[in-house]
Amino acid sequence: MAAKSIKIGATVVVLGLALTGLLYSTLSEGTEYYKHVDEIMANPVVWEGKRLQLHGFVVEKSVLVKPNTLEYRFQIQNNGKVVPARFTGVVPDNFKGGAEVVLKGRLAHDGFDVDPNGVMAKCPSKYQAASPAGASGS
Repeated sequence: MAAKSIKIGATVVVLGLALTGLLYSTLSEGTEYYKHVDEIMANPVVWEGKRLQLHGFVVEKSVLVKPNTLEYRFQIQNNGKVVPARFTGVVPDNFKGGAEVVLKGRLAHDGFDVDPNGVMAKCPSKYQAASPAGASGS
């Protein structure tokens, strides 16, 4: 009876270790933090190199495109804090100065490196509630 208990115990331990290792390896690479620009700029050193989804607004007149390429340089801001960003690829149609964006990538010491397909621009005007019918402005 003792041999059977040892086999069951060893099996449980091996399966537990395998499951723990699998979860750790899966979650360690797939984890992304969702942060606003002002949150990461409070202490940027802590966030350097980590995978982030960075939320902010494109600074007006900050979007620069290298001629004949798809290389973009721009700044995003939130609550007065600004981060320069770099992206190579096709941006959404509604990406422009003042647009609300979420960028996927990593924070470097000199700015935010956006992943390919890592720019998501929101379009708030489409989703604003319409004013009630019959409401007057005065």
